[in-house]
Amino acid sequence: MSLNDMVLSHTTKGVRQACRELWTEMQIQRRHFASVRKAKRLPKAADLKLNLGCGPCLKPGWINVDTSAPEAELQLDLREKFPFPDACASFVYAEHFFEHLEYPSPAMTFLRECWRVLKPGGILSLGVPDTEWPVVSYATGDRTYFDLARDRFHPAWCNTRMHNLNYHFRQVREHKYAYDLETLKQALEEAGFVSIARRSFNPELDSRDRMVEWLPRKTAGLYVDAHKPDSLSHSH
Repeated sequence: MSLNDMVLSHTTKGVRQACRELWTEMQIQRRHFASVRKAKRLPKAADLKLNLGCGPCLKPGWINVDTSAPEAELQLDLREKFPFPDACASFVYAEHFFEHLEYPSPAMTFLRECWRVLKPGGILSLGVPDTEWPVVSYATGDRTYFDLARDRFHPAWCNTRMHNLNYHFRQVREHKYAYDLETLKQALEEAGFVSIARRSFNPELDSRDRMVEWLPRKTAGLYVDAHKPDSLSHSH
């Protein structure tokens, strides 16, 4: 009997899955601590721009951060405290990353860390899947969202509206929480942000594969800008 056969015969699928997840977390930890050390050696810039959870979408001149993207400057675990000083960044950006964090923690930890590293008046710009649209579409029988999702974003097996909703919420266990504007705004306010507003797709900032030209906001996603207060008297 091979070693693989012995493992299969003496363990359950649940145990094997847990072992795979533990191994993944150990690799994330290794890359995280290496990047923490690397971050301390970075030149001390007075005006950082952070692209968090960037995946392959790197921004020249920014600090690009993603735990699984070897091309990024830093492979940090963004569930942890950021290795950046207070008030060092003027702009923090995260596109289709925030929904991959469990709520309330570590999602709120992430928002508070974004607030901490931003300068007074600095901007946090978040892009997440817009959950209001698919839910309303399901309730009203409007097929626009579902046709778009199947054509652009969801795998072929999503061939019923409920499959599409499940994929939107879960994305094969990758999505941890869903947001509409009300819920995202509430979380940002709790973290100390002000002047929170939805914005349209910005092709000079956002990933072009997220653009949907014929939609009013040019995207199926929810993009929000939030500001750290200018006055230190509003510190959180």
